[in-house]
Amino acid sequence: MVKRLNNQSTVGDVLKKIIQVNKLQPGMDQIDVKDAWKSLMGNGVNSYTQNVVLKGSTLYVELTSSVLREELSHGKSKIVTMINEELRRDVVTNVVLR
Repeated sequence: MVKRLNNQSTVGDVLKKIIQVNKLQPGMDQIDVKDAWKSLMGNGVNSYTQNVVLKGSTLYVELTSSVLREELSHGKSKIVTMINEELRRDVVTNVVLR
């Protein structure tokens, strides 16, 4: 049974508790990482991005351009840093470009 929160709790605190109790954080991270990828990479990269999937702490990105894939592979550590800064916590530790 879930402990009842007092009436002085903020909506944010209640939502965090619901996410924690129902183990919804991995799904929330998946959505947050997709949004971060779209906002950080811009229209140029997004037009060649087919799919973005977070499995554990590894981000899998499917690209339709081999040239772009090669270009981005040189900056994997920077991509990890940028996404984690955008999310304000360490979610991604590795990027795999396909």
